[in-house]
Amino acid sequence: MNAAAHVSVLLDEAVDALAIRADGVYVDGTFGRGGHSRAILARLGERGRLIAFDRDPAAIEAGRALKDPRLTLVHSAFSALDEQLAELGVETVDGVLLDIGVSSPQLDDASRGMSFRFDAPLDMRMDTSHGQTVAEWLTDASVGEITEVIREYGEERFAHAIAKAIATARAGGAVATTGQLAALVEKAVRTREPGQHPATRTFQALRIFINQELEELSRVLPACVARLAPAGRLVVISFHSLEDRIVKRFMRDESRPPVLPRRLPLRAADLPPPRLLLVGKAVRPGEAELAVNPRARSAVMRVAERAREVA
Repeated sequence: MNAAAHVSVLLDEAVDALAIRADGVYVDGTFGRGGHSRAILARLGERGRLIAFDRDPAAIEAGRALKDPRLTLVHSAFSALDEQLAELGVETVDGVLLDIGVSSPQLDDASRGMSFRFDAPLDMRMDTSHGQTVAEWLTDASVGEITEVIREYGEERFAHAIAKAIATARAGGAVATTGQLAALVEKAVRTREPGQHPATRTFQALRIFINQELEELSRVLPACVARLAPAGRLVVISFHSLEDRIVKRFMRDESRPPVLPRRLPLRAADLPPPRLLLVGKAVRPGEAELAVNPRARSAVMRVAERAREVA
């Protein structure tokens, strides 16, 4: 899968939101196939720098084709942003872009086991170099654990029925392929929204869980703010309501003064200022982008700026 096969969502909007300085230092937390990174590099001058993270070895390999001395590729989950920047000797950055979720190459590569469109080993790991696959987890997980994951991360109302179907099926052998899992879910889900495959929510839930996507996001957001220089921008594109809720609440809370006990003898002027300033409203893809890339339909972009006066 080449870079051209992956369409970066909200490309111009996201890069515009970073308010790039030619000599600035920026982080692309999710390199993918480099769409956002290329656009950032195009706006940087000779002294600018881009540090791009991805935990997918295939993404890092694709990035090696970009022979640009201003680009540093880091094979790591973005939750390790603070530690990785420290190793690189970078104290502050002028902007961070996070494009959360799965990329088109990951969905379209049958061997990754992330899609019910192909019958393939049930893997779903974003970093295929280590960690437990979904098939391995399903072998030992209890009905209660499977139910909880599918209900919490997939918001699936038939989670318990699906979990029981998986447990019954594995008694006769492991649920090892995407085709097996999709067929089980299809029988267990009695109704589904028009146009949506019955297994959509289950596959999404298991992928989010096995990659700890929400936990990774919750860990990286405070690190981003801590590393942002004054007036630096944090731009986050999410594709799932649970992800967007985390981003929205974090930015909201960081844009407000700290909540102190009511009887504490402090004036409002004495309170530490908020670390973030919200920039504009949530941005969603327009009709023209959706016509070209229907997968962008659930995308939401939120932007915040590091306050110039910091505590």
